[in-house]
Amino acid sequence: MSLLERHRNIIDFALSSLGRRWKKNLALTLVYAFIVFTLASVIFFTEAVKREARAVLKGAPEIVVQRLMAGRHDLIPAGYIDILKKITGVGQVKGRLWGYYFEPSTGANYTIVASGDPPLEPGTIAVGQGVSRTLHAAVGDLIPLRGTDGAYVSFEVARVFSHASELVSADLIEMPAADLRALFGVPAGFFTDLTLKVRNEKELVVVADKIRRLLPDTRPILRDEILRTYDSLFDWRSGLLLVVFAGAVAAFIIFAWDKATSLSMDERREMGVLKAVGWKTSEVIAMKSWEGIIVSLTAFFGGILIAYVHVFFSSALLFEPVLKGWAVLYPRFQLIPHIDPYQVLALFFLTVVPYTVATVIPSWNAATVDPDSIMRL
Repeated sequence: MSLLERHRNIIDFALSSLGRRWKKNLALTLVYAFIVFTLASVIFFTEAVKREARAVLKGAPEIVVQRLMAGRHDLIPAGYIDILKKITGVGQVKGRLWGYYFEPSTGANYTIVASGDPPLEPGTIAVGQGVSRTLHAAVGDLIPLRGTDGAYVSFEVARVFSHASELVSADLIEMPAADLRALFGVPAGFFTDLTLKVRNEKELVVVADKIRRLLPDTRPILRDEILRTYDSLFDWRSGLLLVVFAGAVAAFIIFAWDKATSLSMDERREMGVLKAVGWKTSEVIAMKSWEGIIVSLTAFFGGILIAYVHVFFSSALLFEPVLKGWAVLYPRFQLIPHIDPYQVLALFFLTVVPYTVATVIPSWNAATVDPDSIMRL
């Protein structure tokens, strides 16, 4: 009999052996798959959101310059623009106007920015999908906003941003620069911050250092620093969720180790019968190893598949509040399906390999015992 044919027969027997104890093996597989599902969901969601953040930040300014007053972000004079333009390597400098607005009726914070292209007419605004949902505002409706003087000013919704941009525009309100200055009381000649474009990206750090020395009261922020902050944020949140499930993972490890390293009396008798009818020790060990492999692979691929559907088709519904953060206003967006083979491989070695290896030790101990002594038990 060929090696392939012999292993096919061994796998057939292993499947029938698992079927005879289907309740116990089903419970183990379900718990196993749940652990894989949890770990895979956190990994898939975290990596997918990081990819979305990287894609969004590709269009972000290379350097943002903020002015600090007593360690706090303060308005920056427009005169700083001319100073920054004189730095070698700086191609373009622009002033930005933006701020945060708290809406008591919804408990949400909105981001208000000065409109760009196409420009908005005075008294009109463009809002994100999240703002439209929380305020129940559509095109043509009026939204009252409270200014720094305590008076309310009504703005007409000229357009609502598309669903495709919701990741970055969910909480956004865009209005003409003059209206924003009047609403927040920003005096003429000042901006919220400045954005710079550098001709050579390799000189970003050098330009940032020149800005610090030339304008000591400012803080230059590089695009890469913002990206690292987002990566750290989502790594922290995913780690927090994994800590919450650490107890369940530990319980499963103990349960799986006990199942894999201790054979029941029926399993020992079965191995004794196999030795008595002519099975070799290596074949008995191979049969028990195949049982472990079948259980592990079934749970692993089942957990991976369910995690894939959970993350990319239901936006990680179970873990969304933890991974996205707690907020009144959530962006609704569809993550682009993507799986990193390295992460799947790492998850495979952390879940499948230990359990499969653990089945070999007790099987070898039982398979090397005289079959007569086992069958007398």
